Amino acid sequence: MSSPGVSPPSAVDPRKFRNVLGHFGTGVVIVTAPDGDGAPAGFACQSFAALSLDPPLVLFCPVRGSRTWAAIEAAGRFCVNVLTEAQQPVCARFGARGVEDRFAGTAWHWSARGLPVLDEALATIECTVASVADGGDHHIVVGRVETLTATGSDRPLLFYRGRYARIDTAEAAPAGWRADLEHFLTTTTFDSWL
Repeated sequence: MSSPGVSPPSAVDPRKFRNVLGHFGTGVVIVTAPDGDGAPAGFACQSFAALSLDPPLVLFCPVRGSRTWAAIEAAGRFCVNVLTEAQQPVCARFGARGVEDRFAGTAWHWSARGLPVLDEALATIECTVASVADGGDHHIVVGRVETLTATGSDRPLLFYRGRYARIDTAEAAPAGWRADLEHFLTTTTFDSWL
């Protein structure tokens, strides 16, 4: 038996870990920022999530040693570009190692906040880096949302069990708890929690 505060060595096989966690479907985003030379930098990321409504926070988890993450950290700000199903080739390009110019052949522009934004993204979320924590072989980056836009109604690009997946949004069933959440958000002030 191990003593309190000391973790025993992991007996979890990394391949099994990836396979089992692959059963949790995720969206796919491209996280972008200007690099030290003012050129656009970015990488594909599926470890992205909303974190807090008040303050508005999101998180993503880049791998340790990522040169793109180093550029984003130095910039202190980033844009999350939520991909559409049609942007599968964009995802492949931004997810590949050793690609010199990931933005080549991809329509994009600089936002008013000076961040690279993919023109055909389903949504964009521009943030400043609020904190960075240790996440094992990854970092856990928390971003404070400064501005966000939903730019389209296309289907999202999804990732499930190591493959791209599709969802038919016309057949999607409404989640009953959403009505409760909407009611809560319109009738509650966050100051009342303090």
